[in-house]
Amino acid sequence: MARSHNQTSASLWNAGGKGYDKVSYAISDALAHAAQRLWARPGERVLDIGTGTGWTARNVARSGATVIGVDIADELLNAARALSSHVVPAIEFRHADAEALPFEDGAFDGVISTFGLMFAPDQAAAASEVKRVCRPGGRAVIAAWTPDEESYINKFFGMIGKYSDAPPPPVSPMLWGTTQRVEELLGDAFEFGYEIRDSMFYAPEPEDVWDEYQAGFGPIRSLIASLTDEKKAEFRKEFLDFHERYRGEVGLMLPRRYLLSVGVRS
Repeated sequence: MARSHNQTSASLWNAGGKGYDKVSYAISDALAHAAQRLWARPGERVLDIGTGTGWTARNVARSGATVIGVDIADELLNAARALSSHVVPAIEFRHADAEALPFEDGAFDGVISTFGLMFAPDQAAAASEVKRVCRPGGRAVIAAWTPDEESYINKFFGMIGKYSDAPPPPVSPMLWGTTQRVEELLGDAFEFGYEIRDSMFYAPEPEDVWDEYQAGFGPIRSLIASLTDEKKAEFRKEFLDFHERYRGEVGLMLPRRYLLSVGVRS
């Protein structure tokens, strides 16, 4: 069950439904990177926090590990179950809040989150839960967008914010993309190493990016539904113009910089 202050967020992500899997496909290089750094082994128990449509959970399950994926968005979990029905061993998907996980202390050999944990508003509570459910000697891998002012992601969310009436989060999710914040939140329980990489999204035209996001990215679907026709047209034009800046010789190339934090539980 999502905590009361996360109900609105759950509704936003629910709006993407099964279409969100295409958004995950667009960052699949980063999702594979995280799963490989976790390097789960057969028989291990792994928790995927903010599983979405289950892409990272499926990546981890390839190893033979027992995987549980949790999310606050029921529609994403329904899609995850449908898309993962062929996986052996079977992945369990559960509705759960990253800030209050329904698992015993030390229940997992590994905890992974790819661009999910970072969006929990109560960062201290979410970090405390990671520490609690990961056993001593277990591993944690967390992928988060970096807060570089000139980065694609930072400008992208800034553009969305211009059209949204929603208040900004109390603490920026992008702080999870800094080594300083990860150490503040988890450094007392994990020994971390860090990697910074770019996740690359390639598309033919800005209109193709628009189609992908407005079909499967819940926050944009919800935003579009809230706008007047005039504001919707204005937002679409700005969206297309923004992405045109990333045109190369054979189409668009969108670099999304992220921090991968790889830790061992003390």
